[in-house]
Amino acid sequence: MIPDNNIKEMRQILYEFLDQKMEEDERIVVIDADLSKSNGTYNLRKKYPNRAFDVGVAEQNMAGIGAGMAAYGFIPFISTFVPFATRRICDQVAVSIAYANRNVKIIGSDPGIAAELNGGTHMSFEDIGVFRSIPNMVIFEPVDVIQLKKALPQIVEYEGPLYIRFFRKWTPTVFDEDYEFNLFKGDLIKEGKDITIIASGIMVYEALLACKKLKEKGIDGELINIHTIKPIDRDCIIKSARKTNRVVTCENHNTIGGLRSAVTEVLSESYPVIVKGIGVQDRFGQVGKLPYLKKAYGLEADNIVNTCMDIINN
Repeated sequence: MIPDNNIKEMRQILYEFLDQKMEEDERIVVIDADLSKSNGTYNLRKKYPNRAFDVGVAEQNMAGIGAGMAAYGFIPFISTFVPFATRRICDQVAVSIAYANRNVKIIGSDPGIAAELNGGTHMSFEDIGVFRSIPNMVIFEPVDVIQLKKALPQIVEYEGPLYIRFFRKWTPTVFDEDYEFNLFKGDLIKEGKDITIIASGIMVYEALLACKKLKEKGIDGELINIHTIKPIDRDCIIKSARKTNRVVTCENHNTIGGLRSAVTEVLSESYPVIVKGIGVQDRFGQVGKLPYLKKAYGLEADNIVNTCMDIINN
């Protein structure tokens, strides 16, 4: 899909929010690890030189500084690419941030195939799985700029460690300005009776396209956006599964450890039904642009449609 020049990138929304919030609240600090230009926070260092820092390529140090500042009452936002915000600093997050229950917001940008031309080493398909297994962690993945804009004030108000799985560039619009956001509640985007599609992040738009294609085949799909994967909205998932008895999950992540795993854990305990997962099938990343990578990893609307039809017809 061609970007709409009237819609801001995710990183622009993040910058504008932090700029305003840092002016209002001296507790807000931003710590980058050599990627402030990529993630949109660079100009904060000019305006708030005493509260916006770049530690260089030293992500573990960034996490430790963030934890220490949180211990003194600051609210740090630490920011880098996903593999460095999760795999590289996992021990510091587990011990210095989560174990100590420090109020640190971790921004991991370019999740999954969004790493594009940075390739396999930067293409992290396991970050949700890593952080889901750490106590006290909240995991949030915005769908579009409207949701991110409405989420950020609640994220600041939330006391505790929180990971933002952050697609930093342009995304298609899913929500309108009247959308009411709740950090810990899933969104029922479209009601349906035949099959439940549960999606997160950039896959919500693909799932919307899939619902339109399913309608042409006489299938009434129900679409749920799960933006907070931990703690997950159990009631929303169980209620929809009871209605349709069929579930497909859609994520820009390995199907092991991410949204599919979280959903099947809920349903296996409370309402066992057939669940199939659209996502990365236990593979590493590769170099490519987003359209190519969506096709290569089976993350397109047609893949969702075909999976839904397989469940319904069998």
